[in-house]
Amino acid sequence: MDDRILDEGKQPFEENVEMSLRPELLNQYIGQQTLKDNLTIFIEAARIREEALDHVILHGPPGLGKTTLSNIIANELGVNIRTTSGPAIERAGDLAAILSSLEAGDVLFIDEIHRLPRAVEEILYSAMEDFFLDVVIGKGEEARSIRIDLPPFTLVGATTRFGSLSAPLRDRFGVQLRLEYYDLDSLITIVNRTADILEVTVDPDSAMELARRSRGTPRIANRLLRRVRDFSIVKKESSITLETTNHALKVLEVDPSGLDPIDHKIMNTIINTYNGGPVGLETVAVSIGEEVITLLDVYEPFLIQQGFLERTPRGRKATAKSYDYFNGDPHIDIFRNEE
Repeated sequence: MDDRILDEGKQPFEENVEMSLRPELLNQYIGQQTLKDNLTIFIEAARIREEALDHVILHGPPGLGKTTLSNIIANELGVNIRTTSGPAIERAGDLAAILSSLEAGDVLFIDEIHRLPRAVEEILYSAMEDFFLDVVIGKGEEARSIRIDLPPFTLVGATTRFGSLSAPLRDRFGVQLRLEYYDLDSLITIVNRTADILEVTVDPDSAMELARRSRGTPRIANRLLRRVRDFSIVKKESSITLETTNHALKVLEVDPSGLDPIDHKIMNTIINTYNGGPVGLETVAVSIGEEVITLLDVYEPFLIQQGFLERTPRGRKATAKSYDYFNGDPHIDIFRNEE
């Protein structure tokens, strides 16, 4: 999974690359128009009131721009941002140290906020609602509680599992925004913008093909562009051509719908081994040798969004569209539509 070209998650070597590609203001941010319109109003209202913006929760599949939006919020408000993640905050003292370092109006961004330890989450409630922390010092009979007053701040949380947030935490976010998969036009714009930043030229047909195979995800679009650029450089092209793009994506095992061999393996297992389903996700995972959590978080959302897979109370089912696309053949050439 760490080197899967279509992995929506951030890969370790991409941190610096992504930083250079991220827009800094809302008017530079491509796509998610309804979300941007609403966020613009909320930010402007907070500026007019000269108050901290209400706490914001950004949720949706990985790779759609939640971290980018958190930085944009801070930039638009003209304040500092402190970034951490749920797994990194192990104890209440860790949270107290972070919160006590904030200045009035600052943004605290917690990625993967659904993974906060429950004890830390409960302490966060008073910080979010009333801007204070109750911290217990010492143990046993010598234990005592002290109150730490906090300046008004904005917590921006990001999660790929909105349903995993506890109700008390979820209800404390005044602004709840869901990021959707990107449409083709937005992804083409993103590919062209990234190409300009990378100082490469990409043909219009190539930009469209890269966008079409990017699973509706800007992170994947940018990753595919960088890999196709490598093929183009080796061929000494002045511009990335459609021929090079198709060849590179075939070598990278990305089919015309943005599916990879594991996607095909999942669907062909359901269609051929289990007669189209319904079949339990755990059974599918065992059959193809993948973990259930990987299927649930990485593969299934896009297959469902594209209409290949259906969730039912009895398990997963292949749709009529998937029968037409995969032809029920486990040895299907996943690049048959390339030409």
